[in-house]
Amino acid sequence: MIAFFKQVGKFLKEVSEDPRIPERDKKVLLAMVALVISPIDLIPDWIPVFGQLDDLVMIALILDYFFTVLDGDVLLSHWPWQMKSYVWLRRFSKTFSFMAPRFIKKKIWNYVGAPY
Repeated sequence: MIAFFKQVGKFLKEVSEDPRIPERDKKVLLAMVALVISPIDLIPDWIPVFGQLDDLVMIALILDYFFTVLDGDVLLSHWPWQMKSYVWLRRFSKTFSFMAPRFIKKKIWNYVGAPY
């Protein structure tokens, strides 16, 4: 389990240092990950349904960025696991991305993919 978290840390560090990803996007992603991990929430967890919904929307936005907004070659150049896990997580992300509102995605992401 410790080895897995080391791989995740290494993966996130490499992605954060990738010059193809805009600095603003990196800062937004870092803030979102911090909000998901921290006990402080936008909507307190003791409020039924809505308390957990903000964390789910954040996770949906993060997954959507990695697997929809970013070009596959950017993410795969740092992917330390097998291709099977990438395909599975990408499929899961596509299913889960409906929770990420389109108008929010347009406002927060600056990444422009390859024209081809």
